[in-house]
Parts: sequence; structure tokens; C-alpha cells
Amino acid sequence: MPLKGPDSGQTPGPGEPPRPAVPAPSSAAALDRYDIAILRELQRDARLSNAELASRIGLSPAPTWRRVRWLEAQRYILGYRAELDRHKIGLGVLAFVRVDAERNTGEATRVLEEAIRRIPEVIACHYISGSGTFELQVTTTDLDAFSTLALETLLNLPNVKDIHTSFSLGEVKAGAALPLAHLDGARPSPS
Repeated sequence: MPLKGPDSGQTPGPGEPPRPAVPAPSSAAALDRYDIAILRELQRDARLSNAELASRIGLSPAPTWRRVRWLEAQRYILGYRAELDRHKIGLGVLAFVRVDAERNTGEATRVLEEAIRRIPEVIACHYISGSGTFELQVTTTDLDAFSTLALETLLNLPNVKDIHTSFSLGEVKAGAALPLAHLDGARPSPS
């Protein structure tokens, strides 16, 4: 049976405050304090049971479960995953690679994006302003492996003119939760 979320006109359950009828998926204004609390708690520990999550946010389990499903359906929550220690699995090198493209037409950019998505060592890619076209985060086992990847793969991507690399000498902060204070800053705090 498909889940009926708050946007389907379902009446809130016992103990659940009213919700907007049809919130805009990309609008943070559609989130109330319980939704924000759910996001905050799941960023801290996505392995929480529904009962534990409900206890932490101050709702009963049924409305908490409906809210989590709604947040997933509206794509506020994109997925769940384990955060791995790259050093323990033998990925000692983290590089930041700026990719300069020959030309920045729409089609050339799409082709380059698709090629980058297929490289498992690229763990993040951003289309950037300023000099360069893309900024990549690349991880490999060691410098020799990075050199091979750069020479045989990155420099041979379609439409690539040049690459510029900086290496991480140590992580100060990584894998952090997204800040949420701006979402509840204008709302009254829970009593």
C-alpha cells in the first residue's frame, strides 16, 4: 500500500501538529520544527530506530515515520550511507583537481560531466566559477596511482585542455552535517 504523506491531504495523527497542505519540494519554508529536528537527528545518526528518533524529537513513532517518509519523498533526504575512513581502506591520497575545458558549450559540458561521473576515484565534482570548469575531489591509494589516473584518464577526458592539482596534507573537517540553523532561526523554539 503506498504511503500517504502530509502532502496528500492526510489528517495529522494524534500528537502531530498540522502541516502545510502542499509544500513546495524545494522550499525550506515548508519545514516545521519537527521536520528540522528529524533532519538534524538523522544527520547525526542515520541508524536511529524510528522509536528512538521519535523520542528525540518529541513525537510519537507513527507521525515521526510519516514525516521521515515525506522528507524522503520530497527529496529533503536523498539517501542513507555509511561514512568510511578512507585511510583505513587504503585510500591515502586526496587531491583537488581543477579541470580546464577547451570550450564551454552546453553539449561539450554534458559530455565531460558524463565522463567524470563514470570515474570511481572522483568522489565529488562541482561546476565552478572563475578559472576552470570543474573542481574534482579525487582519492587514490598513493601518488603513483594518482599519477596514473591523471595521465591515463583525467587528461584524456573529452574536451579537457589542462588539469591543476593540489593535494590534501591533512583533513581538518570532512563529512560534516549540513547547517540547519537558518531553517529554524525565525521560528519560535520548542517549549
